[in-house]
Amino acid sequence: MAERSTATKHRSPSADHGGVRRPPLRPGDYDPADYTAYVVDSAGEAGVPPLLVMTVLHLEAYKPHHPLLERLWQWWKPGASFGLANMHRATFEQVRRTHDLDQRWQDLRDDPAFAVHAAALHLKDLDRSLPKRHVSRYTRDELLALGYNAGERNMRAFARGVPPGPMARSYLRRFRTYRGRAADVLAGRSRPRETVAGRSRGSDGS
Repeated sequence: MAERSTATKHRSPSADHGGVRRPPLRPGDYDPADYTAYVVDSAGEAGVPPLLVMTVLHLEAYKPHHPLLERLWQWWKPGASFGLANMHRATFEQVRRTHDLDQRWQDLRDDPAFAVHAAALHLKDLDRSLPKRHVSRYTRDELLALGYNAGERNMRAFARGVPPGPMARSYLRRFRTYRGRAADVLAGRSRPRETVAGRSRGSDGS
């Protein structure tokens, strides 16, 4: 059983804290780089690498992250995941109990800071449960990412050398692909896009 956090209950900042905006109304414009400040803060608080958290956000950016669209998605698929990091309810409830969070699973869709915070705490819990020694074909961050995707039990099996299935192998390949992009974001080599007159653009103004 994971240790219960003694930290005070998390209350996320407003959505425009630090200049970080909510997901735009044009869902195709979602960019994990917009939430770099949240990633750095939450990773530091949880004690996990910011690069791990940012890479997970890139991996989970496959669907539009907008509160209204997530509500529609849940109406169509009640068991859908919520938030920038796509967290399922059962996983969130475990994180909430372990860390005494005072917000609900539904809040993940409306509060980007809270969604990133919950993801970082989940990665922290996975790290606690991962054996110190594991097969050398994976780095620790790769195993934690696999745990985020496939669950703690499967992560521990992969750490012992059990081969991952096709979906987990695909997730691992994409993790390795996106890691460089996430590193560039954190290093400031890939800046969040600006919003001008409700439209998103790159640093080149296009």
